Amino acid sequence: MSSEAPFELHPRLAADCLMLGDLPVCRVLLMNDSRFPWCILVPRTAGLRELHDVPASARVALFDEIEAVSRALMDSCAVEKINVGALGNLVPQLHVHVVGRSADDAAWPGPVWGAGTAVSYDPATRTSLAQRLQSALPLAASTPQG
Repeated sequence: MSSEAPFELHPRLAADCLMLGDLPVCRVLLMNDSRFPWCILVPRTAGLRELHDVPASARVALFDEIEAVSRALMDSCAVEKINVGALGNLVPQLHVHVVGRSADDAAWPGPVWGAGTAVSYDPATRTSLAQRLQSALPLAASTPQG
């Protein structure tokens, strides 16, 4: 995937998430909210705002990456359901939320958005989850942010 402008991660996503690494199409982030195992996929093409903006040549790969992250969350966390959404109401840069859900989570059965206040991971739990997800995904070599 290429574009004339360089890819830059939106500052809000950078502030709210830990970078796990890159898949062929997307940067994979871990949302810093310990109430939900929650990854965010950001296609590394500048200027994308909507799913229909993804170039046709990358759409199947994007879906494959959503599937890979969904399976990694199912295998690495005790979740019953995966929610996938691309809202973009606060952050205009296209990003896809992949959220692990359980009947006992803080927002069940409603959506996670606007449900209470985020609870940051403690460093040890964040590191452990990041390592499990990184091991479960075919990520390009990267160093997670602390």
